[in-house]
Amino acid sequence: MRKILVTGAAGFIGFHLSRRLLAEGDAVVGLDNLNSYYDVTLKQARLRILQGAEKETDLKSVPFSAPFSFVRADLADREAMERLFGENRFDTVVNLAAQAGVRYSLENPRAYMDSNLVGFLNILEGCRGQGVGHLVFASSSSVYGANTRMPFSVRDNVDHPLSLYAATKKANELMAHAYASLYGLPCTGLRFFTVYGPWGRPDMALFLFTRAILENRPIDVFNEGRMERDFTYIDDIVEGLVRVLERVPAPNPDWQGDFPDPSSSFAPYRLYNIGNNRPVALMEFIEILEGQLARKAIRNFLPMQAGDVQATCADVDDLMAAVGFRPATPITEGIRRFVAWYRDYYT
Repeated sequence: MRKILVTGAAGFIGFHLSRRLLAEGDAVVGLDNLNSYYDVTLKQARLRILQGAEKETDLKSVPFSAPFSFVRADLADREAMERLFGENRFDTVVNLAAQAGVRYSLENPRAYMDSNLVGFLNILEGCRGQGVGHLVFASSSSVYGANTRMPFSVRDNVDHPLSLYAATKKANELMAHAYASLYGLPCTGLRFFTVYGPWGRPDMALFLFTRAILENRPIDVFNEGRMERDFTYIDDIVEGLVRVLERVPAPNPDWQGDFPDPSSSFAPYRLYNIGNNRPVALMEFIEILEGQLARKAIRNFLPMQAGDVQATCADVDDLMAAVGFRPATPITEGIRRFVAWYRDYYT
């Protein structure tokens, strides 16, 4: 039985990953600060499932075969993090806790400094001090910023972020590489592409659109609808995560400083994209959702928001080569499952 720390365990991806690890027999310590960035009751409902207080039908009533323990703490709280690592011995750490959201970073920049930079340093220090065998951490497709060559590749340089959120995620990649180089800490960064699905974040487009359409309110459609996103279903994200956990990175013997490959290193460090590799136009996305809800959306067309990008698309060849998996859930099926969950949860 492995003991795994999952930060952001009450969050969208952290909840789904923790549930999968528990079902497979891993002991999970889940950390979350339960902040009010979005509805805390949704986070608490996720935690009740992980703690065994509630069961979901899609779990087929199979009890978790390993224990889950919850720690309420903030990544930026140095003393709390030192206590957490001092009282536990983790085989693997998965850092999914972060202040998320591109637009929110325009209004509350300091929240990103505290959680995404100070908090991540505390994670790195805890892993270094304890000799953790593998640190897997969440990056983001946002790091590609002003890049326009598609699909986005982990072998491309990403030096032109368009938001502070993106800059903090790029900084996480650089900080992890420094610790991999200095201390031999194996680190794997995963660039997630527009994750969606049941139990999703209320600040994401699918959640916002669904709620607004059902309440007969307008939806905000940015860049006049001329947007494409590489929507990636949550189960595919979790499958990729679980497989990557098993693949501890080793130094790349072919890495050269004359022609540095950003995706690997002379140190035990690796980056992967996890995306569907099938961009969906925003207007098509809305039409599919309308079909699942059997209602038409009232569309409020707006210009491009600061910090946004027009399109994303993930090159996942490296992920496929490393772990034999690429996301493949069709957008229609993913939206259908989300709508079914939403109706069940809110009615």
